[in-house]
Order: sequence, then structure tokens, then C-alpha cells
Amino acid sequence: MPATQHSRTLFGTDGIRGKANQYPITPDMMLKTAMAAAQIFTRGNHRHTVVIGKDTRQSGYMIEMALTSGFAAMGIDVALLGPLPTPAVANLTRALRADLGVMISASHNPYHDNGIKFFNSEGNKLTDAEEIALEKLILEGAFNLADPYHVGKVRRLEDAMGRYVEYAKATLPRSMRLDGLKIVIDCAHGAAYKVAPQVLWELGADVISIGVSPDGMNINEGCGATSTALLRESVVKHHAHLGIALDGDADRLIMVDENGNVINGDAIMALIATSWHQHGLLKGNSIVATQMSNLGLERYLNSRGLDLVRTAVGDRYVIEGMQSHGCNVGGEQSGHMILSDYCTTGDGLIAALQVLRVLVERGQKLSEIGRPFTPVPQFMRNVRVQSKTIMAHGEIQEALHKAESELKRLGGRLLVRPSGTEPLVRVMAEADDAQAINNIVQNVEAVILKVNGQCSNA
Repeated sequence: MPATQHSRTLFGTDGIRGKANQYPITPDMMLKTAMAAAQIFTRGNHRHTVVIGKDTRQSGYMIEMALTSGFAAMGIDVALLGPLPTPAVANLTRALRADLGVMISASHNPYHDNGIKFFNSEGNKLTDAEEIALEKLILEGAFNLADPYHVGKVRRLEDAMGRYVEYAKATLPRSMRLDGLKIVIDCAHGAAYKVAPQVLWELGADVISIGVSPDGMNINEGCGATSTALLRESVVKHHAHLGIALDGDADRLIMVDENGNVINGDAIMALIATSWHQHGLLKGNSIVATQMSNLGLERYLNSRGLDLVRTAVGDRYVIEGMQSHGCNVGGEQSGHMILSDYCTTGDGLIAALQVLRVLVERGQKLSEIGRPFTPVPQFMRNVRVQSKTIMAHGEIQEALHKAESELKRLGGRLLVRPSGTEPLVRVMAEADDAQAINNIVQNVEAVILKVNGQCSNA
């Protein structure tokens, strides 16, 4: 069962996130957050350490300095990693035996947003209970500062990138090379802009890099896993074998075959899971995905004697589902890929390497194996609202009940959920009748917008 999602004011589905330099992503709040985290995670008498990584947003410097000051004031030593993917921060937290890891990023959001994600000493994201306790202390602000003789030390870990490059390469068999493969990689001007091309090049691929010129404000702008037009165009233009798209903090993966066709997270999970199953590597006879994953994925797995375990939306809930069901493959349709044999959180680069492993082993093109199932028609709208509380409005509830009844008759399903990171409500329906689900979702969207407008003008 997915973890219970408690009501919180600071933490969303993936850490604390918001507009940079606006509450709660302000220097004073980041200072308090670091001090609160230090107080909660100071356990035992050893010298405590936190590692801090970030993506390429201009506001990252501001947040990094505030966090560093907060941890040092509490007597915690700080190792600064610089720009690195979120999974690299999780990995280095564990490898360096640090007590805590922090990633400064707003993932796939525009540059003007930012946020922070925490990892415990094992490289796992915090539990709901830990986040609630942390939030309570942040808001109360009762901190036990270190005395002048025990203020934390701060250093920059110069070889952080090299450590992660070697780790990522080691997830492939030592004898495996990518010679002869021309790969376009789009790093979204984000955290992986150096490490991802480096890994592919060292493995022997002919690498064409795009989205690798961050200026602090262009992260995710018209590129990366959430905007693949440039990647598709580049793959076809350069006659590449495939394309890899990461998002701003590189925990998502979307791929493109040699013809410029997009391969989403559901297809990638299916490809990896069936390959691992054939090699006797898939644990739990299942994979874990969210309620957003396509019904076609579920049917495909079932046809091969495998199961799909569904969780609430958010990679943290996927990870918890994987742990409780003993699975080692999980992810989201949006591209979060969690392969727990190698990483404790989503890692787009390592997932891409596993797909490349299948290509090399089979000697096939991505277009030949990248769509292992036919997706059931699925239609989704992101509806911008003033407040997510309007979903309790009677008129909206009536529209949802009607939509669910229609979809049940069609053998489909409806999923409506508020975004945990943006002022959006996501409305998704799927069934074999594409026109019907299109109409159903548009009708629900129209009612939400109507009520939202009424509430805005009240």
C-alpha cells in the first residue's frame, strides 16, 4: 500500500519547492531548514557530515550558502558537491557515510523555481513521519546552536563528478562497450550537463551533446525530458542511433529512437523489466509504477506472467512500494526510473545505460524493441487552479462521479489528483475508446475551470 500522504504546508510530494526567493524558498527559511535537519539527524557522538549538491539554477548559490550556514551553525560539517544529478547526491551520501544529503533543485520546473530534497544516511528520501517532524521544528524554530569551538567545517569535494562517472559506468558489465553507437544526449542545461556525456564517451559512444550550456536561467527551457522536440530533431539530423533526454536534476529519462519517435517511461520500464526477467534478475515477479502508468503496460506484463503494482504518484511512493513488495524495477510514465540494484532514487542516466545494454546484447535498433506494448488511449489535462481545495465543490464532485460512471462502462478509469509541486489539478482518463476519453476529460476540465473562475471572482 502507498504511504499515507499527510497534510503539510512546506513539504510536497518531493521535498520543499516553490518560487526562488519567495516563501518558503528564501534564505532565512533555508537557514532554518538546515538547522532543523541538523538537530533532528544529529545522532550519536561522532562528527556529523552533510553533503549538498545542486542543479544549475542561478538561485542555487543563494540556497547553497544559506543551507551551509545553517548546518555549520549547528556543528555539522558540510561537503559541497557542486552541480550533480539528484541520484549522484543520494549515492555519495551513502558512499561518503554522511549523515544527510541535500539536493537543491526544482527538477523539471522552470529556472525561477527551486527547492530542496533530503536523503538519509542510506541515500533514501525521508519518510512522511520524518518530514512532518522536520517541518514542525522548522516552523517552531527552537535550535541548539553549536558553541564557538564546534562550528562545522565546510569543504568542496573536488572529485564528486569523477566518483559518480565511475559508479555509473560500473552498472554495465566491465566488458561491455558502446562503440559504434551514435547517441544524442539532451541534459536540459541541468545537473548532468557534464557527467552524462562523459559517461557515454568513456564507454565508447559517439556522443552529440545538447542542453549542456547552462547560464543559470535556461534549465529545462525548450529541452530535456519534458520538451523533446529538439532531441527528436537532432537525432534525425545527425542520423543518430538514439537520443537520451534527462530533466533538470537528471532523475527522469525519456528516449527517442532513430526515427525521432519518443519512448516514454512506461515503455522503458517494460523493456528493462522483461530483459531482467529473461536474465533471472527481476525480483518480486513484478514492477512498481504509479496510478498514471498506462493500462497497456499492465496488460503487457500480465501476458508474460508478471504483475504491475500501482502506488500513489511520486517516486518516493514507488520506492516504498518496491521495498514492501521486494521489487527492483519501478518508475513513472513521466520518466522517473528506479533500479534499486544500482540506486536508491530515480536515475535517468543509469536507466538509459540499461536500455543501451539491451540494444548491445540483442544487436537491435531502439525502434525494434522500444515499444514492447501498444498503449491504451490515455488523455490528460493539467488544469491551473487558484486553490486545489475547489475540488471539494459539489459541482466538480458531480462531474467526477459522472465521468467515473462513463469510464466504468467503457472498461477504463479516471484519475484526478492535485500536483504536489505546482498549482495544477491533473485529470487523466484511459479506455480503448479514444474519442470518449477525450470528451470525458474535456468535460471535467470545463467544470473545474468554471468553478475556479467563480471562486476567483468571489
